[in-house]
Amino acid sequence: MRIRQAEHVFDAPWDLVVRAQFRKYPNEFNNAVEGVDVVERRVDKTGTLYSHRLLSTRWGLPGWATKILGACGHAHASEHSFVFPSIRLMVLETKNLTFCNIITVDEKMTYRPHPEDKNKTVLHQESVVNVQGVPLSSYIEHYVIDNIATNAEKGKKAMVSVMEKIQKESLELQHGAQKTMEEAFQKLHFNERSPF
Repeated sequence: MRIRQAEHVFDAPWDLVVRAQFRKYPNEFNNAVEGVDVVERRVDKTGTLYSHRLLSTRWGLPGWATKILGACGHAHASEHSFVFPSIRLMVLETKNLTFCNIITVDEKMTYRPHPEDKNKTVLHQESVVNVQGVPLSSYIEHYVIDNIATNAEKGKKAMVSVMEKIQKESLELQHGAQKTMEEAFQKLHFNERSPF
């Protein structure tokens, strides 16, 4: 078994980071995630947003590893997320569904506001990889952990890109609303002055 823990600080407020997380895939920085399907999404009576998604991925394992594992290169994972707005916490737990009798990859990510700067968000990520019952299991675990680290770096870039898109969309909506209000005011003002 191999464990990887990492922490990263996003230079963005928690609510923006959470919105970006839901829109992270697919992205131009990491093409390993090919599709996302929402299985369930609901808000409970406490205001907690619960979401269950299925991710379709390409693991990018080398040919020798796919032969040992008997895999085809495509895999599916189950992601459960919980957003607790009252305490400003998001938790994502992801587990592979494909060939999980040989290899398990459990990942947990938490997003919290930075304790000293409310305009920043702290991401804590923990990945646990366990390969058993096949030759070179320790080597495969090491390879998967390295792949997770590489994809995490791509994921950070994707998050920043998505946050920029969200901010741009927000500005466009604000400008559009302002323009509509100005046009409506001009028509109203014109109609008040018109003798007809």
